[in-house]
Amino acid sequence: MLNYIWFGLIAISFVVGLITGNIDAVTEAAFESAKAAIQLAIGLIGAMALWLGLMHVADRAGLVNLLARAIRPVARWLFPEIPDGHPALGSIVMNMAANVLGLGNAATPMGLKAMKELQELNPAKSTASNAMVTFLAINTSSVQILLPATVVGLLGARAGGIFIPTILATSVSTIVAVIAAKWLEKRRAYRIRSEPVGEEQ
Repeated sequence: MLNYIWFGLIAISFVVGLITGNIDAVTEAAFESAKAAIQLAIGLIGAMALWLGLMHVADRAGLVNLLARAIRPVARWLFPEIPDGHPALGSIVMNMAANVLGLGNAATPMGLKAMKELQELNPAKSTASNAMVTFLAINTSSVQILLPATVVGLLGARAGGIFIPTILATSVSTIVAVIAAKWLEKRRAYRIRSEPVGEEQ
């Protein structure tokens, strides 16, 4: 769908340029944008390589595992329906720990693995379970202690100025997401279909 949208925007720009006699401006803007994109990409390579390297060292040093152990009690409270010792909980904890540290590349495969394992526990395969919805809400809002590499690369030294606001904003978004997920899962309209219709929670 996005490909169609982008193609439509390009086609409209080209047609409007022909109609208004500004096709040269459209062509020039296309080349300038391509040039700016290359410059931005090259400028990000060094910062991202350094940041991701540092995060990889932290991961190999056990920082992610240490954070995961700290998060595990909270995860048990957030996902009471997951049995003790089930691999889904471990995947969720590792995903949350990686997200907190700004390791988006490491968090994504763990998140996909967690969703696959949660689906195995899901009694209604065609409907997301409460655990799946809660995990998605947390994964989307995600508290950030360390800024992602792309942000550091774009802002450089100025990235420190958004450090505290980022922690505050992502903390609030995560709290709101969890409250919304836990509140909605108790509403009759959002119950999974395998539950008895007349049962009150």
